[in-house]
Amino acid sequence: MMLAIPLPFIAALLLLMTGVLLRYKYPQTSQKSFWFTILCALMITIVGLRWTLDIALFRFLQPILGASVPVVAWLCFSGEHKNKPNLKLHWFGPITVLIGSLLYGHIWVGLVDILVNSLYFAYGSLLLKSSFSTPEKVRLTDVPRVIVAERLAGGFLLFSALVDSVLSYDILLLDAQHSNLILSMGYLVFIPAIVVSVMVVSISTPPNEKHSKAQVVSSTSGYYLDDVDRPIKLAGGLDEDQVEEVTQIITKFDNLMREKQIFRDPDLYLNKLARKLGIPARKISSAVNQAYNQNISKVINTYRIEHAKTLLKQNDESITEVFLSSGFHTKSNFNREFSRVTGQTPSEFRSSPPVLD
Repeated sequence: MMLAIPLPFIAALLLLMTGVLLRYKYPQTSQKSFWFTILCALMITIVGLRWTLDIALFRFLQPILGASVPVVAWLCFSGEHKNKPNLKLHWFGPITVLIGSLLYGHIWVGLVDILVNSLYFAYGSLLLKSSFSTPEKVRLTDVPRVIVAERLAGGFLLFSALVDSVLSYDILLLDAQHSNLILSMGYLVFIPAIVVSVMVVSISTPPNEKHSKAQVVSSTSGYYLDDVDRPIKLAGGLDEDQVEEVTQIITKFDNLMREKQIFRDPDLYLNKLARKLGIPARKISSAVNQAYNQNISKVINTYRIEHAKTLLKQNDESITEVFLSSGFHTKSNFNREFSRVTGQTPSEFRSSPPVLD
C-alpha cells in the first residue's frame, strides 16, 4: 500500500514536465495540449490526495476534473477539424457534474459517477467518429498519425469509462476492495496515454501563417509531374452532376500542384489548400478520395516523391536537401513514402540506371 501511494504524484510530475517541455518546443501550437496536460496532472494529483487523505474537498473536486478531461481532449482534436467548436454546449456536461457534486448529499450516491462515465463514453465515441474525416488544420504529411492518435484517444476514453464503471461498482458494492488496482490502471496508464495522443496534434499542427517562415520557392527546372497518376475512374454511385463536380475539383487541384508546386510547402494543410483553390476543404478531400482511391495526404506525398525523384536524377544534392526541398519534414517520413511510391530507397533510386520509355 505504501508503494502505491506516491504513484499518482510521480505520474502527475512527469505529465507536468512533459507539458512544460512541449510548450517550450512548440510555443505557437501547443497551447491547448499544454493546458490539457496540466488538467490531467492536476486531476491525477487530486485522485492521489483523495485516496490518500480522504478529505471532502478532494472527493468534491475529483469528479469535476474527471468530467473536464474528455471534453478538453475532444476540443483539442475538434479544433483541427473545424474552426470554432461550440464551447458553451460542450461545457454543459462538466457543469452538470459540478451541480451534482454540490448536491451530493441530496441525490443518489452513484448519479455523479454515471454522469462522468457517460461523458467519457460520449466523447470517446465522438473522437472515433471524427477520426474518419480529414483534419483540415494539420500538416497533410502528418494526417495519418493524427488520425491514429485521435482513434487511440477515443479508444482510451471509452476504456476509461469502462474502468470508472468498474471502480464505481467496486466502491458501491464491494467496499472498495480493488480500488487501488483499478485506479492504477485507469489514471496512471490510460490518462497519460490520452495526453500523448493529444500532444501529437500540437506536433503536427503548423504555426499560423503570419508566423510561418516556410515559403514555397518557384521551380526553375521546367519539368512536369507526369508520373503522378491522373484519376481514371471515379467511384461508383455518383450521378452526372457529381462526376462533373469531382472532375472539375481534381483538374483544379492537379493544375495547382503542377503549376504552383504548393506541395513543396512543408506546412501545407487542407484549409490552406482550400483557400488557394477557392473550394471547401471537405469537398476537396472527398473528391481526392473518390478520384484516386487514396486520402489526400498520400496524394500530396506522391507529388512530393515525383519532385524528389527528379531532383535525385538531375543534381547531386544530398538526400536531406532533396527531402526538405520536396516538402517533407523528416527523413524517416520521406524514406517511408518514397518506398511506398517507388518500391526503392532514395539511394537505390539515385544509383539505378534510367528507365527508357
